[in-house]
Amino acid sequence: MKLTILGCSGSIPAPDSPCSGYLVESGDTRVLLDLGNGALGALQRHLDPFRLDAVLFSHLHPDHCADIAALTVLRRYHPDPPFDPAAHRLPVHAPREAPDRFAALDAPSAADRAAADLSDVFDFRPLTGEPFRIGPFDIRPVPVAHVCPSSWGFRVEAAGRVLAYTGDTGPCAELAELGADADVLLSEASWPDSPDAPEDVHLSGRQAAAAAEAAGARRLLLTHLQPWSDRARILDEARRRFRGPSELVEPGAIYDV
Repeated sequence: MKLTILGCSGSIPAPDSPCSGYLVESGDTRVLLDLGNGALGALQRHLDPFRLDAVLFSHLHPDHCADIAALTVLRRYHPDPPFDPAAHRLPVHAPREAPDRFAALDAPSAADRAAADLSDVFDFRPLTGEPFRIGPFDIRPVPVAHVCPSSWGFRVEAAGRVLAYTGDTGPCAELAELGADADVLLSEASWPDSPDAPEDVHLSGRQAAAAAEAAGARRLLLTHLQPWSDRARILDEARRRFRGPSELVEPGAIYDV
């Protein structure tokens, strides 16, 4: 399994990174975990977007899903696509309200919102917590603690390897299930540890490391750092708490899981 970091900035794009977007490949199958601001541009350095097999959205904050609007334009209006996008709609696994929320991005006005429909290019499949399969990938959505009403982490397994992705979350018991014995835990770590941090929003470096340690994950990759956060402090927190290897991801980095 190969993981490519398209973007890893939290909350807003950074000067040197798009927001969250992660390309995961095994064999000839390619899926995206999230597609935040600017991530579609970065994807094109690594893969023709028409070769995607599915997109998974952890939740519907713009820094994780805004580029669905750009992907809609690509699939609907590209003058020379490799196939008929309407005949080969892209599976989109996302929270149940995603079709309406994404259609609103495409509606020219509020009055047109109800009539907007993206089903000509996307096959929406609501996340329920039930596992599903995409090619060689066995994927299990796990609910996590974030301010969205529907927020998920993803446990992705292929060829005997496990990648666990937290999406956005505060500390919660479900992280132990999500990351259990994972080869890689790709965890958000938005800010340095502080007793004043709000609950059920984000993890600190220390909290991400504690989740990795409790789950028995073998490697910790930290992502979703906000541009104003102290990167060195967050990494130091994680390395003090987690006994395995840990590092901050960078846009364009590629990992063998």
